Amino acid sequence: MKTFSKKPLLYALAAFSIGVSFSSFAEIRNVTLLHTNDIESVYEPVDAFWNPDISRIGGIPYLATLIKQTRAQEETSFLFDAGDIFTGSLAKKTQGKLSFDLYSAMGYDAITLGNHEFEYGWQTLKENMPRAAYPVLNANIKFEQNNAPFASPYTIVERDGIRVGVIGVMGVDAFYNTMWKGSRKGLTIDDPIKTTQFWVDKIRDEVDMVVVLTHQNKTAPMQTDKEADPEVQRGFNEDYDMAGKLKGVDVIFGGHSDHGLWKPVVHPKTGTVIGLTFGQGKYLGYTKFAVDTEKHDVKLLDGKLIPVESDKLERDKKTSDLIANARKQYPELGQQLATINDTAYRRYYRESNVGNLVADMMREAAKADVGMISSGSIRVDLNKGLVTMENVMDLFPFTDKLSVVKLNGAQLKELLEYSYTLPYGLAQFSGIEARYDNAKQEGKRLLSLNVNGKPVNDSQSYKVATYSYAASGGDGYHVFEKGTFESQGDSVTQVLIDQFKAKKDVIVPALGRQVDVSVKE
Repeated sequence: MKTFSKKPLLYALAAFSIGVSFSSFAEIRNVTLLHTNDIESVYEPVDAFWNPDISRIGGIPYLATLIKQTRAQEETSFLFDAGDIFTGSLAKKTQGKLSFDLYSAMGYDAITLGNHEFEYGWQTLKENMPRAAYPVLNANIKFEQNNAPFASPYTIVERDGIRVGVIGVMGVDAFYNTMWKGSRKGLTIDDPIKTTQFWVDKIRDEVDMVVVLTHQNKTAPMQTDKEADPEVQRGFNEDYDMAGKLKGVDVIFGGHSDHGLWKPVVHPKTGTVIGLTFGQGKYLGYTKFAVDTEKHDVKLLDGKLIPVESDKLERDKKTSDLIANARKQYPELGQQLATINDTAYRRYYRESNVGNLVADMMREAAKADVGMISSGSIRVDLNKGLVTMENVMDLFPFTDKLSVVKLNGAQLKELLEYSYTLPYGLAQFSGIEARYDNAKQEGKRLLSLNVNGKPVNDSQSYKVATYSYAASGGDGYHVFEKGTFESQGDSVTQVLIDQFKAKKDVIVPALGRQVDVSVKE
């Protein structure tokens, strides 16, 4: 039995050793680990308007090409993903089958489950998981009835004589606060750190490296320019905390927060390497290690994020064909619904014009006083010009119903105060004019609030149109549980489709409904 003698790498955060040579020792091998997270079915490139050096970025067929090119240059390589491979119109239409097939085509060695994989119910997920040509992992989600694991807790991948043990886990917050209750009914979750340590101890002596794929940390922006904007950077505290507490783990590749690390972080206590990309398939995470297979000693040689510069890469045929064939099965996705006069952009911690547009449509359809949608529920920008069925289904790809809840004025203020704590971004509203000061302490940030031009009366009742997940207290919007549930209608997606059809010529709403007085222009 091999003994584990991994030496801690006592480096500062984000520091790592580069170019260390072990050529004189025959047992030292160079091993490259590639990683992604939160790709969320982003099939096509987006404009990299925040980066003057890149025209377009991302797109699964271009990511596939970059993966092939990178692996061809490496001695021994492995490819992993930290979850959220679903989301979007085609994923919804195929119930996730297309996503599993695309990852098979790209040659992934293992993935862990994200919260979005449960969007169509755990039964559908469980049924479709076997079509993946790679292990789909999770060690800490169990069935309540018998405590049986939902998925395989770990796998051991062997290539060129190198054995890599891979464990997958989900964070408790991701499980309870970002998954619809119905999609996880009958499931429960164990502590990710204790569970991971249990499986590390089981496999450590059988492998040369241990990799943990996590889907935890606080969720963050879904906008394409988040890596350029320090205001939308979210941390990776749960991954860092885990890295400091686990023994015998070489690497953690994280997901869920959509945070990115330009260079890997090495935990100063344990030497565990942490890597995350920004998600949406815009970057390929690259880490290279020197692995002493006799001593189980692992040293980081290099680490970076490689941009998926779409205009400089050929489009991969295999993944392109899978996407094209799926689109052919659902020709209704190409139906033209309307035109829009300008591009409507998302923002996570700020008011956005696409958020205003969606909230307007929800309020109008429900004949409510106020419309509200979370920023994280809006998944794409809407580009100027034609709006198709696929665009709208990608905009809000969930199964939520349009719901109306009556809140009194005091509760409505509480709703906005919660939004201004920014746990899941700034909520987007229709029918209100609000002034707030984000520099003030939580609970005292709302300065003034009007509904339809009149100051809010604390005792007056207001109808708020929202999505059913929030109406049931999801995403932390527990104030809705204090109100009176009034009605539930069609799916939000169908409501938006109907609204675009009816309007035909859509005007992007102006900003200015929610003004943060602490921001100096």
